[in-house]
Amino acid sequence: MASAAEQMAANLSWGALGKATDLRQRIFFTIGLLIVYRLGTYIPVPGIDGAALRQFMSDVSSGLGGILNMFTGGAISRMGIFALGIMPYISASIIVQLLASMIPAMEQLKKEGEQGRKKMNQYTRYGTVALATFQAYGIAASLASGGLAHTPDAFFYASCVITLVGGTMFLMWLGEQITARGIGNGTSLIIFVGIVAEIPAALANFFSQGRSGAISPFVIVGVLVMVVLVIAAVVFMERALRKIHIQYPRRQVGMKIYDGGSSHLPIKVNPAGVIPAIFASSLLLLPTTIAAFSHSQSGPVMSTILAYFGPGQPLYLLFFTSMVVFFAYFYTHNVSFKVDDVAENLKNQNGFVPGIRPGKKTEDYLEYVVNRVLVLGSGYLALICLLPEILRSQLAIPFYFGGTSVLIVVSVTMDTINQIQSHLLAHQYEGLIEKSQLRGKKRGAKAPTRR
Repeated sequence: MASAAEQMAANLSWGALGKATDLRQRIFFTIGLLIVYRLGTYIPVPGIDGAALRQFMSDVSSGLGGILNMFTGGAISRMGIFALGIMPYISASIIVQLLASMIPAMEQLKKEGEQGRKKMNQYTRYGTVALATFQAYGIAASLASGGLAHTPDAFFYASCVITLVGGTMFLMWLGEQITARGIGNGTSLIIFVGIVAEIPAALANFFSQGRSGAISPFVIVGVLVMVVLVIAAVVFMERALRKIHIQYPRRQVGMKIYDGGSSHLPIKVNPAGVIPAIFASSLLLLPTTIAAFSHSQSGPVMSTILAYFGPGQPLYLLFFTSMVVFFAYFYTHNVSFKVDDVAENLKNQNGFVPGIRPGKKTEDYLEYVVNRVLVLGSGYLALICLLPEILRSQLAIPFYFGGTSVLIVVSVTMDTINQIQSHLLAHQYEGLIEKSQLRGKKRGAKAPTRR
């Protein structure tokens, strides 16, 4: 039998959105900041030769340029002030979390509550500035060597680095404001909006090549069917759960004895969500970005990187798969589902897995289950992320919508809708409480007799 909360959630109407003032303000606040982000992608970095940049990006739009545009919302093709996107912040988060799992002092810092979290965020911001400065200088040098700058002097280098680093830090602030005062995860929503904004242009380019005969109609139909199937698979896998039965013993409170209850501990097939795909993509975009913008005047090191680690190359696919699997395990065990904390919480609540002793045995059992579930979850993530890469390299399809982009769009959409429903459900609870209080006042001040 469904609980009262489940019945209320099932009967939840989107018409209640008009009555939820706080939720409506959060949604408008989020939309406003995302509009600011989109406007910033059209503000160019000073000193760029626009005609040469457009010609260059049109030549690489079917390969690396499509990937970069996907994550930056088209800012890289226009070399806007948000050309670096939010990726330096994500990369810094990866490094800080890796260090926190290896350095005992930083691991202890994570357990200090709000103060420790603020300190970790401060380290992440410092790392973001360092990574953004390094990437911005690499892009400035690549633009200068590729002939994409009007006057590649010291002033161009300084203005390009300052503008790009400032744009990344502003995006980081936007993401934090959306998370705190808006709806959904700010960082994920920024990437989500960038992907969605590029979908119409990518579809138009794809269908125009079909009309010109460059791509077979059967290939177009096959790709569209593939995208629909991938979306269905992502929705199914993101909702898939492995339920572990939890038993609670009988307990005595005063003179009353309460029967023991039972529930289940849900473990998602993909507990890390879209984070492994974003992490792996952010690590791979840095060397390929610098190598691509260096163009024909790049050195032997950059040429080697572009030759072996370019999109569609075997080493790129192998490294991408390894990073997705690694981050799926790493993020799950260190962030999204820490088995030691779950086992400790169950022990404190007197809950136990039938046949498993509380404490260390429960922790080992949960780790065993999570590792087995992650074999399927990480494999699904790697397959979804590699599918468009294989199609582009084997069928030469100039269309980068699928895999990581579909995973991000579907996951962020589901997470945002769940948060909106949670706010609506909380607002409905508040309305019921207010009604019950008003009814109690109408009936009189005399309280009902307790028996």
